[in-house]
Amino acid sequence: MEPPKVLIIGRTGQVGWELRRCFSPLAQVVAVDYPEINLTDADALRALVQEAQPRVVINAAAYTAVDKAEMEPELCQAINGIAPGVLAESACDAGALFVHYSTDYVFDGRQSRPYVETDEADPSGVYGATKLAGDLAVQEAGGEYLIFRLCWVYGNRGNNFLRTMQRLARERETLRVVNDQSGCPTWSRLIAQVTTLAVTQVLAAPVPEGFNGVYHLAAGGQTTWHGFASRIIEKLPETERKCRVVQPIPSSEYPTPAKRPAYSVLDCSKLEHTFGLRLPDWSDGLDLVLEP
Repeated sequence: MEPPKVLIIGRTGQVGWELRRCFSPLAQVVAVDYPEINLTDADALRALVQEAQPRVVINAAAYTAVDKAEMEPELCQAINGIAPGVLAESACDAGALFVHYSTDYVFDGRQSRPYVETDEADPSGVYGATKLAGDLAVQEAGGEYLIFRLCWVYGNRGNNFLRTMQRLARERETLRVVNDQSGCPTWSRLIAQVTTLAVTQVLAAPVPEGFNGVYHLAAGGQTTWHGFASRIIEKLPETERKCRVVQPIPSSEYPTPAKRPAYSVLDCSKLEHTFGLRLPDWSDGLDLVLEP
């Protein structure tokens, strides 16, 4: 049997890079990114899917500059809010499963318990609002779809909190890190692995549409940015580490153009019950990333 064709959009991103490697033994992978494809060009997106004729379309691309989004709402909406709907409609027309990634930023962060998929979405900024618009557009497009909401994504590639803290710890003796925002740091490779296993189950199902829905996909446990940073720096070899103090500070001492959710912990019970998949605790995931 010929392996299914998987179209990955956003091949150079943290998750897209890992997706290519996870799917390559199982599928014919076609992966694109800007400038090969422009997410603001709806006609180009439709043509891409029509030409590829994939069995699965995975949108791992997004406008992720949270603060800059406050100054570029129209561009952010075009990429995060409109493009996913166009891709989902095109995937439906091609008879393909559409996989899309969302974010904890669709919630306002005012809860004190982990968010479940049915909790009311109430984003505080442009980034979260446009991602929510994209989620709704995907659901309205019809066809087969999976939406995975992610939290605090990091990895060994690209610009992310892990790499920033490692760099700063080599340069400075003291770091000041926010301690009143909580979330689930999640390794991009684990996201790709879970996606691959979930998609495999959907493709093998007699009624793939039965899996349609929104799922939270995040590491177990929770921590603050300060806790995350402390663990990262603790794992740096002594010979590389200049930093000796990680000082906890409130968000008020680190103002940003976009407001961050104070509480971003996601309940992933639905993912586990549906697919039998569960990510390790965030600290165990970080240990895997940093293992020599």
